[in-house]
Parts: sequence; structure tokens; C-alpha cells
Amino acid sequence: MKHTSIILPFLLLCSILSAQPVKISKKHNAFTYNVYQYGDTKDTTKVYLFQGKGVDGLNGCWIESELPQGTLVPGYGRESTFVDFDKDTVVEYLAYTDAVYCYGTSLSRNDIEWNVEPLGHNKVRYTCSINSNKLEFVMDETSGRNLSPLAHYDRHKGVLVEFWRNGQLQMELVESVQRKSQTYERLLSETMQTVTPREMANIKKQRLVMTTKVFDDAQICWGKSNDSVVGGLAAVPYDSVLHFAGGTLILKHIKLPTLPSHYQTFVELHQRSNGDAYDRTGSVFVIPADAKHSFFEGMTQHPDSLPLLVGRDGQRYQGVRMVPGTNGNAQAEYFPLVELMRFFTPFGVGHFNDRVKLDGLEWEREAFYKQEVTDLAQYLSGDVWIGVFIGNYDGGGHKVTLELKSYPGSEVWEADSKIPHCLPLFNTCNVLEMAGQNYGRLFGTDSLTVEFFIPEGAEKMRLRYIATGHGGWEGGDEFNPKMHTILIDGVPMFRYTPWREDCGCYREKNPVSGNFWNGMSSSDYSRSGWCPGMATQPVYFPLEGLQPGRHTLTVAIPQGETMEGSFSHWNVSGIIVR
Repeated sequence: MKHTSIILPFLLLCSILSAQPVKISKKHNAFTYNVYQYGDTKDTTKVYLFQGKGVDGLNGCWIESELPQGTLVPGYGRESTFVDFDKDTVVEYLAYTDAVYCYGTSLSRNDIEWNVEPLGHNKVRYTCSINSNKLEFVMDETSGRNLSPLAHYDRHKGVLVEFWRNGQLQMELVESVQRKSQTYERLLSETMQTVTPREMANIKKQRLVMTTKVFDDAQICWGKSNDSVVGGLAAVPYDSVLHFAGGTLILKHIKLPTLPSHYQTFVELHQRSNGDAYDRTGSVFVIPADAKHSFFEGMTQHPDSLPLLVGRDGQRYQGVRMVPGTNGNAQAEYFPLVELMRFFTPFGVGHFNDRVKLDGLEWEREAFYKQEVTDLAQYLSGDVWIGVFIGNYDGGGHKVTLELKSYPGSEVWEADSKIPHCLPLFNTCNVLEMAGQNYGRLFGTDSLTVEFFIPEGAEKMRLRYIATGHGGWEGGDEFNPKMHTILIDGVPMFRYTPWREDCGCYREKNPVSGNFWNGMSSSDYSRSGWCPGMATQPVYFPLEGLQPGRHTLTVAIPQGETMEGSFSHWNVSGIIVR
């Protein structure tokens, strides 16, 4: 869209007939309309109407919107509408270079009550209300023809000269001329298919949305042999699925396009039990490859090969925080995993649906998680190592399907350099749990501090923070709210308590959740930032005030005490995005 002018308040008070009228002759067959969308700006596009023959020679008119200027996004289809006067129908066309789709609907609508108001000079205003939308049509009856680019409303007498919807969208006739006959032979294609409106909507979506299927019904379970990798990351072919940590972690090397910044990207994960009955921690992540050492080394060797943080409790915590280089972030020694999504499997969804029958409950067939990751686009282009972890010790484990979906925000490609910048700071979610990576329980005796650098010119920085508490007994941190304190350069800046009280909403995904004497089920209990069957949403903390140079960030959590061999721990991940 073209942003043509800032809206002045008095524009909305102007009469809908204030524009200079366009003269309409009986010989005119081509009409141009400006469409104005009023908001913070006045956005203008054009719609063209041409009275002529349809693809089968019938009398009617063609309606098309102005094509965007520039290189169009992949999957963009040209849409046309033909109003068949003889059959009183509307035919919608969607044309691609390799196929054309169409469907027809009846033109007449008898369910609209119109208020008719003569305006003089052969003009009539029609108003109505549909689904709380106020619509106003002004028709010019001079030429004796009935033409309107708004094909799916009643055919009023005359040619549409102005239209308003809720005072926010305006359509105005700006040109009426006679042109030579236009043809639409491109629609007369052997590949033309008749579809339903729903099918056409799905075709448009499928073509426009850039979808990458990463894993397709892949198994994550305990008991598999680790895959051997010879020659490092570069030696692994694209689309190879690798298994680590006894099969509880799967990894894939994929090639992703670099998209303009107007695209929004989401991860979609489908998960179902393949034998494991319990709620488990899961993580979808990317391995950063822009530091001297990577998490990949801990997978192919041992977690102890990763940079170690030795806590005051004497425990070793492997690969949990960034290690900056001598020149700051640009030459970092190590980056932790970039967590795209933290999710939690429900109790046995899918595999155990026939095990328990409860009145009033119909079990879901799977758990579905969808989360936006647009702000992590830096790590979702080019060569990417993406993985999924589900902690479990079951031979059947779980089945997952993972897709990345990117939706355009503009019809034009508009390649740019506005891709968000990411700085992975820490991640204590131990995806190599079954290979010996320690749980994030250092907070009982210590805090987690990471050193990082802010470059010149950095602005609009935020900390993307995910936190979930674990320790599954009455006094464990899973079931007790704990306030997190985030300090910048030793000064407390943010306080946050991760807690979810809506876990009962996910009961249909938990067929073998424990049912207790008091009517509660285990999956119903409130938890520290998560529920069985949901994804934990990141929270964001603003960091705009930080000056360029060296800084520290510290996470402090009042972790609960160990009791009879059971311990609490926290999975926290943090990334600075800008």
C-alpha cells in the first residue's frame, strides 16, 4: 500500500459527496476507484471495473485490484471477479502461472434491509447494517446502467460513485472512460479448476505461507544409539535427522531462506504419546554456529566438553551461558542454545486415550503448540541446526511433527536489512539430560551471571525470558510461586513470578493424569510457568537504557531446599533481541 498522507481530523467530518463528481457517459465502460483506508495514515489503493464479456462470452463486468508495485512475494496470486449479469452470479478467479481456480456464487441477496435516500442530480444513497458494520452506497443513475465493484451486495440502480464502511474505509470513483475491449484469455486455461470458497481460501494460504517441515512424525524416546558425526557440522548433509542423548533429542540440518522483515514466523509442533504416560519438559531450539565453540560439541562428545559453570554447590553446569570473546560478542567463544519454544507434554495424549473414560470429557488426539519466533529470525535463515528435546526414559516415548511457517505482511518482497539481532545469553534447560547434562539447580546456592557487550547504535533492546520451575512434590518449586529477580550490572531491574493458574483448561489433553479423592486431577494444579499440554510464553523486559560497552546480567531465584533426595530446579533461557 502507498501511504499518501496523514489524516487530518476534519476529513472524517466531510460530506461523502464533497469530492469533485466524475461525469459518467453511457459510452464509458472502464471505471477506476480509489480505496482509502483511514487509520494513523490514509492508505490508498485502486480498484478497476471494466464492463465487457466473460470467458464464456456472457455479458457482465470484470473487477480487479491494482497490482502492488515491485517484486511480489512468492505464492502471490492475481485475483479477478466477473459479475455475470445474465445469470445473476459472481465468479471469483485466482490465477497463478501454473493454475487457475474459480468458484461462483449467487449475486442477489434478499436478507439485507436497505434505507434508500434520494440525493438529487440522479444520485441515491443506500445504507444498511451488516454484522455491526454500517455501509453506505451512493449510486449515479445517469447512464442507466447498474455497475459496482462491490460485487457481493445487491445490484443497486446506477454506477457506484462512493462507498463508506464504518467511516474508516472509503471507495471513490475517480475516473470514467471508454476503452477498447479487454480480454481475459489467460483464465481460459486447461489447468482451471472449480473449487469451493473454502478451498480457494486454503489454496491462497498454502501458496503464500512459506512452510518448512522440519520433522514429520519423528520419534523421541529412550534407548536409541547416538548418531556418529564425522567431520563436524559442515559434513552433515541437509535434511539428515540425528539422534542424541539416547534418542531423547533429535536434530536436523536444514537450509532456510532469508526473508524480508515484514514476514512473521511461527513454530508449529504436533505431539502425541507413543508410550510415555507422563508430563515431560520439551524444547525446540537452534544451535548457534556463530561462535568459536558450539553446543554441537557437547552432543557429539560429552556435555563436560562444553564451557563449565561451577556453582557454589560444587556442581558442574555445562554450556548454560554465553562466553564472550576478547572483542565482545562479535567473536564470542560460545553461545548457548537459542530456545524457540518451551513446551510440556500432557499425560499420555493419543496413546492412552482408550485407557480412561470420564463423563463429559472427550480426549484430544494430540497436543498442538504454536508460537511466534519472528524476533529470532537471525537464527532462522541460511544453514540452521534445529532440534527438539523431550525428557523421558520410555522406549516408545513420543511422536512429533515440527514445521516453521512464515506469513508475509506485504504483497511486495522488499528485501531489507531490518532482521532482528539476537544475543543468546543463557539457557539452563538441560536438553542433554539423558547424556549427563546437569539440571538447572544452581539457584539454591548461587545466581546465574553472564557477561555481555552492547554495541554502538543498539536500540530497542529487550530481554526475551522463559522460565519454568520444577520439583514435583508438595514443597517443590513446580507447585510454589517463586519471584525471579533480574539484575543489570548488579542493580535489581526486574521482578517476575512465573505462574499459571489455568491448567484445568488443558484437561482434555491429559487422559492418564492422576485423579485424586478431592475431584482434582494432577494436570489441573497450578504450576510455575507451565501446564501439561501447553507452551510457555516468553516475557520481555526492556533494556533500552543500557549504554554501549560491557555489562552483566544476573538471574536470582529463591530455589527450594532438597528434600529426601528430591530437588527443585529451574529451566530459564534468556536472549537479548533488538
